[in-house]
Amino acid sequence: WVDGLSWKKRTEDIQRIYDFRDVLGTGAFSEVVLAEEKATRKLVAIKCIAKKALEGKETSIENEIAVLHKIKHPNIVALDDIYESGTHLYLIMQLVSGGELFDRIVEKGFYTERDASTLIRQILDAVKYLHDMGIVHRDLKPENLLYYSMDEDSKIMISDFGLSKIEGCGSVMSTACGTPGYVAPEVLAQKPYSKAVDCWSIGVIAYILLCGYPPFYDENDAKLFEQILRAEYEFDSPYWDDISDSAKDFIQHLMEKDPGKRFTCEQALQHPWIAGDTALDKNIHQSVSEQIKKNFAKSKWKQAFNATAVVRHMRKLQLGNSQDVPGQMTPTSPGEQLVRGTSNGEL
Repeated sequence: WVDGLSWKKRTEDIQRIYDFRDVLGTGAFSEVVLAEEKATRKLVAIKCIAKKALEGKETSIENEIAVLHKIKHPNIVALDDIYESGTHLYLIMQLVSGGELFDRIVEKGFYTERDASTLIRQILDAVKYLHDMGIVHRDLKPENLLYYSMDEDSKIMISDFGLSKIEGCGSVMSTACGTPGYVAPEVLAQKPYSKAVDCWSIGVIAYILLCGYPPFYDENDAKLFEQILRAEYEFDSPYWDDISDSAKDFIQHLMEKDPGKRFTCEQALQHPWIAGDTALDKNIHQSVSEQIKKNFAKSKWKQAFNATAVVRHMRKLQLGNSQDVPGQMTPTSPGEQLVRGTSNGEL
């Protein structure tokens, strides 16, 4: 059924080509495993999808694969290969081994606005690339941002393309999807929407990176949606007292209720907080990490993919082969959350 995809490779036994190591996550009809390619000893993440579970869902899978296969950007997880057996589809994904964004920030001893600006610049760059290709991510959130490696200055990677949508010419999308706290007002209002939804989400991520808590929060979903629809958020004291006006201005241009007035990625990349040197070098680690621990710890167990399992595995490997074999310890980007796929989470 995916026969239009000429770049698939046939295999009757994927384990002849790859050694399966750890299960990194399981979804309703897929699982992600950490594997080593036998020929090269390269580590990858493989998303194994049972075909029998796909009946009727072929189009959503085909969309995801079509999207992934087109994407080549240094800050976006790559789809290296696709294999198909009689029973399964195997997506061979680049592996990211640096763990999750929030975990890393909490572990650091020193963290500044400039660090946050550098992170956001990479995300803007990747999302601008997607937008230029006519792709809207639709589900940008911190859990989908992983570090490429354990290196101190590792780049950040966007993962999880289950909800991406390649925009047809001039088409508007209006399927509500994404995670409530990061979703733009026009999505909740069930208005047609476009690339601007991603820019809103980047604004929300920037907000959290500077204070450690989300701009919108309510135990009651209806009230949460109300806040978002009105774009009601504050830069509360004392958490925002040490943050530059430039950073707040940047956020306000992205978290702008009117999608027509909202910054595009291109505009955001030119803002002085990103392109200039208005981002402060003051250490804000203590207050931000305290808030992150308070506000984001609970979501860990819900995740379909476990980035920390990869980190643990890498640490074991590093202990095991201290004489570094070139190329072996440089696993690549996120085979991450592809497990959680499509708009109603069945992937």
